Amino acid sequence: MNPATRSLHSPCPIVLTMGDPAGIGPEIIVKAFLERPELLGQVVVAGDVETLRRATRQLATGSAPLMLAEIADLSDLAAVPPGCMAVVQACKLGQPVEIGCVSAIAGRAAADCIEWAARAALQGRARAVVTAPIHKEALAAAGIEHPGHTELLQALSAEHLGVPVAELPVRMMLSCPGLSTVLVSIHVSLRRALDAVTTEQVLQTIRITQAHFQRIGVARPRIAVAGLNPHAGEGGLFGSEDRDSIAPAIALAQQEGIEASGPHAPDTVFMRARQGGFDVVVAMYHDQGLIPVKLLGLDHGVNTTLGLPLVRTSPDHGTAFDIAGTGRASPCSLLAAIDAALAASLTS
Repeated sequence: MNPATRSLHSPCPIVLTMGDPAGIGPEIIVKAFLERPELLGQVVVAGDVETLRRATRQLATGSAPLMLAEIADLSDLAAVPPGCMAVVQACKLGQPVEIGCVSAIAGRAAADCIEWAARAALQGRARAVVTAPIHKEALAAAGIEHPGHTELLQALSAEHLGVPVAELPVRMMLSCPGLSTVLVSIHVSLRRALDAVTTEQVLQTIRITQAHFQRIGVARPRIAVAGLNPHAGEGGLFGSEDRDSIAPAIALAQQEGIEASGPHAPDTVFMRARQGGFDVVVAMYHDQGLIPVKLLGLDHGVNTTLGLPLVRTSPDHGTAFDIAGTGRASPCSLLAAIDAALAASLTS
């Protein structure tokens, strides 16, 4: 059974953030509900009512637009009329922003929606958070110190738990049909990413990956650890990091009973995982892990943040300013993220 069909109204709904109001977030949200109306009883949008209303009008081609129902609190979802999209006004916008343009106003609105959704989940009022795409330049223009969703959610969660951010390590996992990969480092320069390949960081990533897969019902996940250098260093001929930093982390993980292996040659390990040899690949840096996932399944890719005290998923694409407002954006990745959040929240 699709988890979205279990009940008409969820007593603890998923919160779906609007994303950058100048991007494709609002329209793919509307499209997702039009394609899967059964989600209306389980998902509440944290966003700007007028921006979402504009998106419903733009997508109403020859038929009545999807109706919106503004609610003050998630507990009001049960009172929303059937067939209406429930929206909480989670940000301050005087009027909808210009579509396809980077702005500090849009960045601030996106951040406010994320914060609202995160606090709802951390307080137990929401079962999961699904985030529509944001624009990192807009976030920076708004003065947000965190470069993306992952870091912002980590900071909000650490604040909620009363611990330093360093004590709440998180990782990004990107998944598409047939392949999942978890990253040792995320939104940093390549130079800093190389410096992050330490035994401690790699071991921590393996542990976080193990914990996630066990939480969703995989008792002994097969974790492949990618090497950093060509051919995983060839015993030090092409670089020493694989031998000196990555291999010791794998050995320590194995001593803990974790089914980790490697370091594997990074040019073949993703292919082997897709063929069924592994459940997940631990990649050393952002592009090493994300390029194969996005090549194989951008339309159905899901970004999951591991290590948070809440379930958070996201579509595996950006704001697509170049096509925002045209009605051409696909909701497939967003729907996959919602389904992943529903499934994960049932097992958490």
